[in-house]
Amino acid sequence: QVQLVESGGGLVQAGGSLRLSCAISGSIENSNAIGWYRQAPGKPRRLVAAISNSGATNYDGSVKDRFTMSRDNVKKAVYLQMNNLKPEDTGVYYCNAGFQGGSAYVEGIYWGQGTQVTVSS
Repeated sequence: QVQLVESGGGLVQAGGSLRLSCAISGSIENSNAIGWYRQAPGKPRRLVAAISNSGATNYDGSVKDRFTMSRDNVKKAVYLQMNNLKPEDTGVYYCNAGFQGGSAYVEGIYWGQGTQVTVSS
């Protein structure tokens, strides 16, 4: 049984910060890459950040220089530090256990339940 459990969402004013966490349990290996996705209202999920098993990160252009993703393989957790939040960052944030395909993140089948982030203007 694989579980991904997100936490840390909330309501914040524009310019504020939040730190999301994703706790991983079950048979997912530390070799998995992990991705953070955002689903804005009425829109499909979109990858915003990903981290490889070695800690290399990639970011969508809309969050680069504002978001920082990290992982702790001992605690089996990944984090997304979000600074200088904007109203367009609003959405449900999901973590996904996937794979590193060369320099690209490949989405896996395991998802968390999501955590809501709302940024007010």
